[in-house]
Amino acid sequence: MVEIDREECLGCEACVEVCPEVFDFDASEGKAFVKDDVTGDEACIDEAIASCPASCITNE
Repeated sequence: MVEIDREECLGCEACVEVCPEVFDFDASEGKAFVKDDVTGDEACIDEAIASCPASCITNE
């Protein structure tokens, strides 16, 4: 299960750019979030985790 710690999220949108099928951006909050019914590729999710400067994405 992919999760973002939204309190730690910097709003840089790196995860959205790398893996848009899993992540989206809430402009009103300035934070990324995990889309419902995620069907993303594990490699894509891993790349998004690696690209996050806040290290706030987990995948368990």
